[in-house]
Amino acid sequence: MDVLHILQTNFVSIVIGVVVIILLWMNRGKQSNSRLPPGPAQIPLLGNLLGMDVKAPYKLYMELSKKYGSVFTVWLGSKPVVVISGYQAIKDAFVTQGEEFSGRANYPMIMTVSKGYGVLVSSGKRSKDLRRFSLMTLKTLGMGRRSIEERVQEEAKMLVKAFSEYGDSTVNPKELLFHSIINLFWSIVFGRRFEYNDPEFQILYKPVYTYFDMLKSKVAMLYNISPRIVECFPGKHHELFKAIDKAKAYIREEADRRLKNLDASNPQDYFDVFLVKMLEKGQPETEFNYDNLFPCVWDLFAAGTETQSSTLSHACLMMIKYPDIQEKVQKEIDEVIGSNRVPTVDDRHKMPYTDAVIHEIQRSMSLAPIAFPHQMTRDTTFHNYHIPKGTTVFPLLSSVLFDPKLFKNPDEFDPENFLDENGVFKENNGFLVFGLGKRYCLGDGMGIPRTVLFLFFTSLLQRFTFRGTKPPEEIDASVVSYFHGRLARPYTCYVKLRTPNI
Repeated sequence: MDVLHILQTNFVSIVIGVVVIILLWMNRGKQSNSRLPPGPAQIPLLGNLLGMDVKAPYKLYMELSKKYGSVFTVWLGSKPVVVISGYQAIKDAFVTQGEEFSGRANYPMIMTVSKGYGVLVSSGKRSKDLRRFSLMTLKTLGMGRRSIEERVQEEAKMLVKAFSEYGDSTVNPKELLFHSIINLFWSIVFGRRFEYNDPEFQILYKPVYTYFDMLKSKVAMLYNISPRIVECFPGKHHELFKAIDKAKAYIREEADRRLKNLDASNPQDYFDVFLVKMLEKGQPETEFNYDNLFPCVWDLFAAGTETQSSTLSHACLMMIKYPDIQEKVQKEIDEVIGSNRVPTVDDRHKMPYTDAVIHEIQRSMSLAPIAFPHQMTRDTTFHNYHIPKGTTVFPLLSSVLFDPKLFKNPDEFDPENFLDENGVFKENNGFLVFGLGKRYCLGDGMGIPRTVLFLFFTSLLQRFTFRGTKPPEEIDASVVSYFHGRLARPYTCYVKLRTPNI
């Protein structure tokens, strides 16, 4: 009986202790966050996690914005996150009060890769210096002797050649597009491209591919919640980190090799220019060092490869789903470009329908329904609410991209969303696929995504017609959600060589 009494007493003590801890936790939250924006009731220690689809949390945020307005708070476990919804509120936060909202909140997965260095994950001086450098280098240098447009045109030719080799057999467009885009970034960063089976090409291909493949898995979600625990178990994450270590070693060896014969007066590519900055004297606190070199290269590869290859893959799928739209695009290509000339960036301004289709593909796909998380750099009052320094903030871009006040048919795939009554391309402030403010997509600041999407898309439709393996009405053209992002659905199709109707 004594043992039973002791067990009963200990059980009651444990229960009382747990209740006290929960009450203290709830009381602390009320005191320290009393002026945070409103939000749904939370469960102690779990917050609002039980109420959301962890693969598509933006769906819950979209519903909450209807109830709580443009600024509200959700709890991811015991951590408050402020969600900013709607065009005006997002502009108020990330443009009008851009400095306060310019910090970067990071997931454990990307922090393990970058160690806090590079453009994407850093804040403060480091972020500003490296971002300014990348923008100026890729925008004004012209990549040594060749422009970005020329490099994209070269890779587009190789992509067309790769598609043409499939003849009457089916092809997975995503695989060819992923290879082609990553080769493009090899050209931009290192000044050369590779054949796809080249072992050196695989050094950055493998970690980038594995990284995004893992982001779609439950392992990534668990890692971002509790990295130390997940590290103790076998899985795809160990394969990823091993591949990244190999890529880091390659970058260091490439840097050491180039430094021996570097012509500082004539840098040929992004890598050369970074090395030149490393050699500058009189800058004791410079951010141009080996610690930032690999993360900066990684940011360019990882941020651009998956997003652009996925967008182009989805673009081909939409042409299969809507053959009438594909025909209209091809008609405009035939009239403006013809069948023999290589498409150029200047052609876009003469092709309003094609431009509208590309914009609508990006809008309806909503690749990043929630932009990369921000963090408050100081205590801030926003829309009459107090947001403490260090608070994580989510810009809910999907609330703008599907806003019926900004787009006449937001829930449908309709190029008319970007055309006026005369068929002229119409800019729209709601087109926030690249974000807004000080931390908007680095690549968009250099015009790379727009150049790649237009030249690749028109080059492919100039030469081919895409057909599905089933009738258009049976094609599933929805995207696949993972955590805070969305990707193109995998599929196979037929690519038919076409004879332009001129």
